[in-house]
Amino acid sequence: MDYKLELVIVPVSDVDRAKAFYAEKAGFTVDHDHTVNENLRFVQLTPPGSPCSIAIGKGVTDAEPGTAAGCQLVVRDIDAARAELAGRGVEVSEVQRGPGGAFVFFTDPDGNRWSLQDTSG
Repeated sequence: MDYKLELVIVPVSDVDRAKAFYAEKAGFTVDHDHTVNENLRFVQLTPPGSPCSIAIGKGVTDAEPGTAAGCQLVVRDIDAARAELAGRGVEVSEVQRGPGGAFVFFTDPDGNRWSLQDTSG
């Protein structure tokens, strides 16, 4: 039996602001933006090259905005990924290299925490 992680909910306070951040600054593709009614709006975004998407919206989670931690994107070139994000206006950390690899960190406007890990070894 395969168990494929395909969607992660990211709690946000302002859907339009978060959508703009993830699409325009982080470079995610907007897959869906559907308002069901005044209490339910579902926006799905996918990082470039990822089989897993995120969902933000109104009425999609009871979690407090900014409480997502540990979302990790894996890249082949950490320096290029950092430069791309910084060039789009994301406040991104310096590259941190250590025995576990190379990492870069950033947060969305609500404080949801993301990391990038370099796979080039």
